[in-house]
Amino acid sequence: MDALRTLTDRGLVYQVTDEENLSEILSAGRVTFYVGFDATASSLHLGHLVPLMAASWLQKAGHRPLIVVGGATALVGDPSGRSSERTLEARETVEDWAGSIAAQLRRFLDFGPDAAQLLDNSAWLLGLDYIGFLRDIGRHFSVNRMLTADSVKSRLEKGLSFLEFNYMLLQSYDFLWLNRSCGCTLQIGGADQWGNIVAGIDLIRRVEGGEAFGLTCPLVTASTGQKMSKSMPGGAIWLDPCMTSPYDYYQFWINVDDRDAIYFMKLYTFMEIAEIERYSALRGEDTREVKQRLAWEATAIVHGAPEADKARDASSALFGGTGDGASVPSLEMPASKLAEGISYTDLFVETGLCSSRSEVRRLCSQNGLHAGSRSISNPDGCLAPEDLTSGSILLRAGKKRYFRVVFSE
Repeated sequence: MDALRTLTDRGLVYQVTDEENLSEILSAGRVTFYVGFDATASSLHLGHLVPLMAASWLQKAGHRPLIVVGGATALVGDPSGRSSERTLEARETVEDWAGSIAAQLRRFLDFGPDAAQLLDNSAWLLGLDYIGFLRDIGRHFSVNRMLTADSVKSRLEKGLSFLEFNYMLLQSYDFLWLNRSCGCTLQIGGADQWGNIVAGIDLIRRVEGGEAFGLTCPLVTASTGQKMSKSMPGGAIWLDPCMTSPYDYYQFWINVDDRDAIYFMKLYTFMEIAEIERYSALRGEDTREVKQRLAWEATAIVHGAPEADKARDASSALFGGTGDGASVPSLEMPASKLAEGISYTDLFVETGLCSSRSEVRRLCSQNGLHAGSRSISNPDGCLAPEDLTSGSILLRAGKKRYFRVVFSE
């Protein structure tokens, strides 16, 4: 497999250092590379998935991934792509998040003694001697050059703390440490990491006299202008099933713009390019088939084939009148709560179909709230026992967001 060509054909490459040389090295033998993810939440989200897919393809081509969870760098905060400083979290919180992310990463790669390795940079960063670090590492960095990096330059007007200014040094040291201890010669990251990656390559050259490479993946933007990030409208699409259910994950892909379906197939699935090209020939109503395949493949990678099957069946039950609707997201409530009186506003907020009471009122004014087959005109009204079907009610917000509430004795 021509690894770099595979990544390029799938749209996974944005920038590369010394592309010709890197291509030759990847073709000549096994390369150890690393991808890092800071523990800034308890779960990875859709934006993290692109470099993870690149890592998976490189492993399939015979190369060795090092996946680094930034348990230490998350305590500092990366200014890249941000207009303001991150909220500093307690060390215990970051440790918990790092553990959760590490568990998620094991689903995407083959880990083992001679396969992918999972590391936490707190193992080598937290014990650093500060004066020694400044003398041995800091002296190789030019402040003038650091000020030209996009991650720094874009923040100078609004303010950049000294804490964040150190982030580039720490990430560069990660690359150096992995180069020394694991023979790592390639770093992969998002497009906003270019300056940090190049700084790490330069540090390896200055300290070790060695050659290293960098590759960035695109920061994916849909044709609608929506970025695949934590700040997506309607909230992030998380990889943790407790934060974004497999059904909701599947529905996200089913509902992507028709113009993006083939592009996302290349990025977010392991389907062969030749098969994707056959799907690209479909037009009109047949594009529904493209998105159904995309949704199943993408969901199977993150949540497993059985969950993808359940999500597909639930979607078919709701929108096609076939299949099993048992996997529609649901919440169980005591029947006593129904007897006491529970408003539709409370139901839509408690199920997460609406983020706030004001959103409930807004959707209601647009005729966007439904309970069973009935449109809700008064969200402050209470659900009645006669509205239930077999002890449950199916709520809908907008055209495609569903949730079932089951009342039990």
